[in-house]
Amino acid sequence: MLSFVESQWSRTLVVLPAYNEAETVGATVAEVRATLPGIQCLVVDDGSRDETAAVAAAAGAQVASFPFNIGVGGAMRFGYRYAVRHGFETVIQIDADGQHDPRYVPQLVDALSGCDIVIGARFAGEGEYSVTGPRKWAMSMLAFIIGRAARVRLTDTTSGFRATGPRATAFFAREYPAEYLGDTVESLVDAIRAGLRVSQVPVAMRPRLGGIPSQNAWKSTVFLVRAGVALVFAFARPRRHSHGESSLT
Repeated sequence: MLSFVESQWSRTLVVLPAYNEAETVGATVAEVRATLPGIQCLVVDDGSRDETAAVAAAAGAQVASFPFNIGVGGAMRFGYRYAVRHGFETVIQIDADGQHDPRYVPQLVDALSGCDIVIGARFAGEGEYSVTGPRKWAMSMLAFIIGRAARVRLTDTTSGFRATGPRATAFFAREYPAEYLGDTVESLVDAIRAGLRVSQVPVAMRPRLGGIPSQNAWKSTVFLVRAGVALVFAFARPRRHSHGESSLT
């Protein structure tokens, strides 16, 4: 029989999308499992060319491997479908690079009692994480516009640290965009327009445990342009519904 500590996570799945994260994914999975005893972890190996899959499995995670890289959106879409197929109602998205502290997971899950999606938000009074230049402008713009649509103050709509409750998990299993920034910007807009409720919890982000950071001046400028395009397309798409049967075949 499961203890209470273990059973409270029996319907919660941690999904870690990972691309060439062999250096960090093992420690990340181990920390999640130690911090949240009994929780199950699914690492979606997104076409990695290193030992990501083997390291994740050795750390105790379930692993699904793609033959080629399709992006975070595609990896998370698989994660939500896996969750629905296996009876999980709550999904926690955590990066495989160690930046997301699993000690915040109980706060994210508790906040789901009043909404469907909870963002682990930087720039909300917790920690010292900061960005500058074009990337900061883009992130502020996205947070303002999406927050207005959700009728709630949001500070970090591009955070990959999130929790979804039963309605959002089922919705994302059917409808989850795989395009660039779709996993953050477009998924939130789709969820809001489908009637799902969004909130945030302040969290402190940590430096990567290893590997190569994805940001530089050029990529930050590209991010600004793509973020605007993603937002336009997100609001232009037809509304989707949060109810109905999942189509997972």
